[in-house]
Amino acid sequence: MNANEPPVDADAPGPALRDALRAAADRLRAAGVPDPDVDAELLAGHVLGLSRGGVQARAIIGGGLGASEASELDALVARRAAREPLQHLTGRAPFRALELRVGPGVLVPRPETELVAQLAIDALRAVPDPEPIAVDLGTGSGAIALALATEVPHARVIGVELSPEALAWARRNADEVGASNLELVEGDLADALPELDGRVAVVVSNPPYVPSALVPADAEVHAHDPALALYGGEDGLDVIRPLSRRAFALARPGGTVVIEHAEHQSAAIAAILTGDGWRAVAHHRDLTLRDRATTAIR
Repeated sequence: MNANEPPVDADAPGPALRDALRAAADRLRAAGVPDPDVDAELLAGHVLGLSRGGVQARAIIGGGLGASEASELDALVARRAAREPLQHLTGRAPFRALELRVGPGVLVPRPETELVAQLAIDALRAVPDPEPIAVDLGTGSGAIALALATEVPHARVIGVELSPEALAWARRNADEVGASNLELVEGDLADALPELDGRVAVVVSNPPYVPSALVPADAEVHAHDPALALYGGEDGLDVIRPLSRRAFALARPGGTVVIEHAEHQSAAIAAILTGDGWRAVAHHRDLTLRDRATTAIR
């Protein structure tokens, strides 16, 4: 607020919620935001402490905003129109059955990574051990590791993260979710957890795989997601090469590796995995029918 502007009277009536949503969506649409109506409702829900359905219900019955609520929503819409990620504004990102805390310094989990988590969950559930071990290399916000820990509660899950900033977000999420079977470790995936060599049932990773010259056009990605979580060198495979070797050392006989990647990298990753001794390499498509993950067996 400008120092010369009068303070907003928190109790003063503001606009009708329906009108505020329409104005917010129009502003976001003009800025090129992909889902302006959805984002307007989610931002209003953040301000009002309501779910998206709750916002829609209040708008239908003619509910309104207070003046301070309208001012807060307007400020959030301005930031979203400037292409600040929605999840940074609300502080939350959905991932499978979880609501994760996210913000500057950590990669916002994507819907396509839910497939990667599912592949790892399926492999972990298939292990007959009473406490199979899973390792998430480069855990970021903890999304995959927490999905494994909560959906396979008899497993022991370890998440490894190099970035202190990202690890702090993962720890916040682990504390909030309360997964007692999850351990978080700061370290480089290239030499992580030598004490577990030959004992891990599932190794999973969403590593940085964007080629360094292919800066994403989306400002929400290149301006807000940490470079450490995005870029994988000239061909995008600089992290995947040591990841394959480290995962092979960690995995027990019959263990599974699951790696997220770009659609054009499938053949190169298959060659890396095969060269390191992995077998039964398979590629898996996401909901847009693009290769999104590769699995292999130790």
